Amino acid sequence: MILNLDKSFTPYGTKNNVDYNFFTFSGGEPHIKIISELESVSEVTITHRIQSFNDIGTLLLATNALKNMGIKKLQVVLPYFPAARQDRLMVSREPLSVKVYADIINAQNYESVTVFDPHSEVTPALLNSCRIIDNHKFIERVTQQLSDNLLLISPDGGALKKIYKVAAYLQNYDVVECSKSRNVKTGQLTGFKAYTDDLQGKDCLIVDDICDGGGTFLGLAKELKAKNAGNLYLAVSHGIFSKGFDELQKHFTKIFTTDSFKTIENHNCIQIKLKEIL
Repeated sequence: MILNLDKSFTPYGTKNNVDYNFFTFSGGEPHIKIISELESVSEVTITHRIQSFNDIGTLLLATNALKNMGIKKLQVVLPYFPAARQDRLMVSREPLSVKVYADIINAQNYESVTVFDPHSEVTPALLNSCRIIDNHKFIERVTQQLSDNLLLISPDGGALKKIYKVAAYLQNYDVVECSKSRNVKTGQLTGFKAYTDDLQGKDCLIVDDICDGGGTFLGLAKELKAKNAGNLYLAVSHGIFSKGFDELQKHFTKIFTTDSFKTIENHNCIQIKLKEIL
């Protein structure tokens, strides 16, 4: 059985769904009630898109409700794992946020925790029984919609290992390495570099795991155009797009993402549903 806590996100389809009611008490406390009869059910998979700490609370309530109904095996699918970017203590007096979330999840003793394209190796190292879905099929779906005259662009050192694995999987595209500098106190990005002399008018697909405000990709787009890039494309597994698409659309012919974080309606953004990838 499948319990989709975000009813608009059904990565395993709608068959065998667990029905429930969700509401919030006047004091602000969320509450869930399972409607489906589960007497003969021993295993349930919970799926959720985490966009806030409240979403973690909803997950915990659903987990407790299912355990109280006698469900012995619980699996959870959290394609976007929260705070995955806060995986190092860069500045003193701040939390190691990803560990806070991981400790909460681990305390539930799930049979497995499935994460899609984690930001770094830290998240799966902290999670018990973690299952990783890589971005290979997602990027394959993206490249099928683009020309063969395409280069894969690694935006920074953190993306290098993953993009070479993608290139090995696709077996058809060269990789161009890029870099940037970040002020850890202010977050300001500078010093974008593409390590090539001339891109020879070839189309470029930047591949990364997350697009939040988009500053990395806007800065890199200018550098790639200065190196004679053709059409620019962006593929990110988790599309937050906190600053919208106006600036990104000035530089990128198309933007690709999945529905791991939220559902997007934008004519320049092609969203590939995770149920087509899993």
